[in-house]
Amino acid sequence: MQYHVNGDLVPAEDATVSVADRGFQYGDAAFETLRAYGGECFQWDAHRERLQRTAETLGFGDAVPDDLRERVAETLDANDLADAYVKVSVTRGVQPGKLTPAAEVDPTVVVIVKELPRGGTDGDRVWEDPATVQTVRTRRVPDAALPTDAKTHNYLNGILGRLELRRAATADHSADECLMRDVDGTVVEGATSNLFFVTENGLRTPAADLDLLPGVTRSVVMDLADAEDFPVETGRYSVDAVRNADEAFLTNSTWEIRPIASVDGIEIGSGPMTKLLQRLFDERVEELHYG
Repeated sequence: MQYHVNGDLVPAEDATVSVADRGFQYGDAAFETLRAYGGECFQWDAHRERLQRTAETLGFGDAVPDDLRERVAETLDANDLADAYVKVSVTRGVQPGKLTPAAEVDPTVVVIVKELPRGGTDGDRVWEDPATVQTVRTRRVPDAALPTDAKTHNYLNGILGRLELRRAATADHSADECLMRDVDGTVVEGATSNLFFVTENGLRTPAADLDLLPGVTRSVVMDLADAEDFPVETGRYSVDAVRNADEAFLTNSTWEIRPIASVDGIEIGSGPMTKLLQRLFDERVEELHYG
């Protein structure tokens, strides 16, 4: 494998950054995870814009290179990959080991890729089974403390949630994703996913003004539902509302749309709306990237 580091393709074993890099020292970095289909990144513009917003939030908006898309394409080509996981990181770069960043920024820019199966209508899922979800005690960091729409290298909040799942696992049961709440107890998202559920009144998802990261795939799903005239409500929901849902699923760039088998041991499962949205999503990918 070859990765892209600061403008150059290098073998994976040589793809390193300095121990003085602020992305390593402080999590002072922005990143995006994308899915490449047929050699092109799905929803590139949305991911690129969110990366830019995160960098601007962190105060180094000018650090995102103009040729970032070309660097991604070069990395895919170098590894002969058409269908892949793509991660793009932009850090503030190497600076002296003090908390206050210097005004001048010499960023570190890294692109890594990993093979994934073909997507679209003739593709395969990256997951084997619907997700088993478990509520955790770890609460989502409030937006007032750390901007929740910024996708930074500091993922300790989600890591702590996933560690709770590991500690709770038994020989007969382990969860795939944690269900996180805000400090008021309102359901917000998973550690690496957004949540949707279905009731008799339609599709539901936590509102974007809560302490959550509104995902790119989440937006695509909402667009697909709107095009089909499905009623979609964004709001504030309890864990019980999710447990009592008729259907539920998770979204992110890698999983796409993954049905939820159960929440806290209560069976939910897939259903007609989840299956239809999966089909519509696959058709959009097929049309945009394989047609």
